[in-house]
Amino acid sequence: MEVEFSDENLDRLEIGEFGDCGYSPGIVKAFRKRMQLIRTAPDERDFYTAKSLHYEKLQGDRSHQHSMRLNKQERLIVEYKGEGTSKIVIIVGIEDYH
Repeated sequence: MEVEFSDENLDRLEIGEFGDCGYSPGIVKAFRKRMQLIRTAPDERDFYTAKSLHYEKLQGDRSHQHSMRLNKQERLIVEYKGEGTSKIVIIVGIEDYH
């Protein structure tokens, strides 16, 4: 899948530029692992099949977003732009939205 970032620090975090951007080493490692998964997935249905991701559509004013688990507390928040095979994943942030 094609990926865009809403925050350039997350783009830097993926490629290891300018350190860890204030995140713990565990979060950085999990984020990079998720980014590899996102980039190789044909579409978001693959995320639902990986139960360990806890991939889910958010509700309320965030109903246009989805989240996947990085660790027990932090989640990677994503949005989608486009339709069908030309869908683009927008990486919104890393947060504890609970």
